[in-house]
Amino acid sequence: MGIGEIAGLIAAIAFAVLAGFLIYPLIRLGKLFDQIADTVRQSGEHAIPALDEGVTTVKQVNRSLEDLNRISAAASTTAGNVGALTDLYGSFLGKPIIKIASAFYALKTTARSFMGRGGRPQAETDTTDAATDAAASAKGE
Repeated sequence: MGIGEIAGLIAAIAFAVLAGFLIYPLIRLGKLFDQIADTVRQSGEHAIPALDEGVTTVKQVNRSLEDLNRISAAASTTAGNVGALTDLYGSFLGKPIIKIASAFYALKTTARSFMGRGGRPQAETDTTDAATDAAASAKGE
C-alpha cells in the first residue's frame, strides 16, 4: 500500500465520519420541516371555520343594525308627527281658548264695574281693578 492509497483511505474515512455527523442534523431538520407542515395544515383547517363564523357574525350584526335603523327611523317619524299634531292642536284650540278667556275676562271686568264702581272714569277703574284683584288674591278670595 502506498502513501497515496493510505491518504485516499484516510480521506474516505474522514468523509464517511463527516457524512455520519451531518446525517443526524439533517434528519432533525427534516422532522422540523414535517412539524412545520403539520402546523400550517392544522392552522389552515382551523382558520377557515373561524373565518366562516366571523362572516356569519358580521352578517348578524349588520341585520341587527338594519333593524335598529328601521326602529330609529320610525321613532323619528313618530316624533315629527307628534310635533305636527301639537302644532295643529295649538293653532286649532289655542287661539279660540285665548279668545274665550279674554271674553270672559272682559265680561267679569264689565260686571264688576256695573256692580260696585259705576261712576269712575275708565283709566281710574282699570288701575283700581288691578289693585283690587291683587288684594283679593292676596286675601285668598
